[in-house]
Amino acid sequence: MARIAGVDLPRNKKVFVALRYLYGVGPTGAAKICQKLNIAEAKRVQDLTEDEVNRIREEIDKNWQVEGDLRRVEGLNVKRLIEINCFRGQRHRKGLPTRGQRTKTNARTRRGRKRGTVAGKKAAPSKG
Repeated sequence: MARIAGVDLPRNKKVFVALRYLYGVGPTGAAKICQKLNIAEAKRVQDLTEDEVNRIREEIDKNWQVEGDLRRVEGLNVKRLIEINCFRGQRHRKGLPTRGQRTKTNARTRRGRKRGTVAGKKAAPSKG
């Protein structure tokens, strides 16, 4: 099993797909890596030679920001926005969409589960 940037790539998948298991490498990035290193995208991870795995590992270490480093940078960017109290930072703090989407309807992913009134719940008895 190929281990790159602390992630075990699945053996039975094609290199093009397996590279996408790394946080920060998408379809375009995986294609660029395969093309630059002259590795066939259709080749399976289990069929890679040790030399090819090392070349992929070196390419990603030198030229790509992936996994923990990328997560840390993104987290610091969000913290900076919150700290300077800009509009996007305020939206992050409140847990609302930051890019201008409507929230009267939709935005359930950001806002969380809808909490409606509970059917059949009786009002508290009034004193007096």
